[in-house]
Amino acid sequence: MKRYKPTTQSRRHMTGINYRDFLTTDKPHKALTKGRASRAGRNAFGRITVRHQGGGHKRSYRLVDFKYDKKDIPAKVETVEYDPFRSGFIALVCYNDGERRYVLVPKALKVGDSFIVSDKAELKVGNRLPLSKIVVGTFVYNVELKPEGGAKVARSAGNYVEVVAQDGGMVHLKMPSSEVRKVSDKCWASIGEVSNDEHKLVHIGKAGRNRWLGKRPTVRGSAMNAVDHPHGGGEGRAGRGLRRAKTKWGKPSGKGQKTRTPKKYSNQFIVRRRKVGKRK
Repeated sequence: MKRYKPTTQSRRHMTGINYRDFLTTDKPHKALTKGRASRAGRNAFGRITVRHQGGGHKRSYRLVDFKYDKKDIPAKVETVEYDPFRSGFIALVCYNDGERRYVLVPKALKVGDSFIVSDKAELKVGNRLPLSKIVVGTFVYNVELKPEGGAKVARSAGNYVEVVAQDGGMVHLKMPSSEVRKVSDKCWASIGEVSNDEHKLVHIGKAGRNRWLGKRPTVRGSAMNAVDHPHGGGEGRAGRGLRRAKTKWGKPSGKGQKTRTPKKYSNQFIVRRRKVGKRK
């Protein structure tokens, strides 16, 4: 981690990631980038559907490959780069046939290393193969939930999924949330853990730094009027007056409450529910 000299009060506890230790270039591969307008949390009608978004630095979108549909062709890592749209690092890789793509890079993969997407690949960091070929106890990332559906799980910095069992065409996976879930053994996954595991240790330090990231202020419900939030109203500093915390729209939130839809379609695939609350 990079620490700063306390030249101001907000700088005193601010920390950051020493990118020079991990990244090999500061310019993206132009053919794999495109512009992306900021929606600021608004939908097609211009209404805010996700609060606390807006502003922030202008960003160029990198076209990252989560499909991994180029099989049985080795690829070599050319650069490790920063991606402003995700917490993990990405790598520019060149396949043996000359095509270049961006992929999410695992923690141990460096420039010059190779990997392959194949059902005959060995269990080596970066390689991608079906879950049926991965032994119990292996850490994986970029996991598919449906065969050929593209990587959906364990894509953020430092995350991984553990293979805990193989059972009748299904594989039991221990998710980052501690939930154990069944997935078809025909789904593919990459070996290893996502890079930039120090991301969770970053201390923002000041409000302005969040604004650079496109995050607008979050107002507490208890600071609002009763008409604006279930926690609002009252004379002076009042408790929320409710047994359970609620969102602005009256739904359960925080404090270890269960917020999952009771009849969700994927309930049948859950072997053990996640541990809620502060302790995982």
